[in-house]
Amino acid sequence: MSAPLYNAEILRLAASIPHHERLENADATVEKRSAICGSRVTVDVALDQAGRVGEVGMLVRACALGQASSSLLAANVVGRTPEEVAAARDALTDWLAGNGETPDWPGIDIFTPALDYTARHPSIRLAFEAAAEAAATAQAAR
Repeated sequence: MSAPLYNAEILRLAASIPHHERLENADATVEKRSAICGSRVTVDVALDQAGRVGEVGMLVRACALGQASSSLLAANVVGRTPEEVAAARDALTDWLAGNGETPDWPGIDIFTPALDYTARHPSIRLAFEAAAEAAATAQAAR
């Protein structure tokens, strides 16, 4: 028997998104939207002096899976380089498409039950896509 798509851990993550307030002085802001379900995630990024994500702010208007993914992203993105965030996005995309191993991101395996639900993949990717683009944009602006 497979694990349920929506479980207590998904719901806990969805209800406890860290950095859930927008940044006033972001270096870059990106909003991503899922055309399938209308979920939206806006990510603000400020890089530190070393070029790593120093601060992140988010506005999440998404389903429980999108919220849970945003929670995992926000909890673990500070201190990462734009390249590391892009690599996490790419690994998540590949894994969801069945073309890769479980990404090296804390807690991401919570989405294993969603692998067979391709219509849910865009919502799971939103925060990672927005954060990767925002970090890259901030880096390019330096």
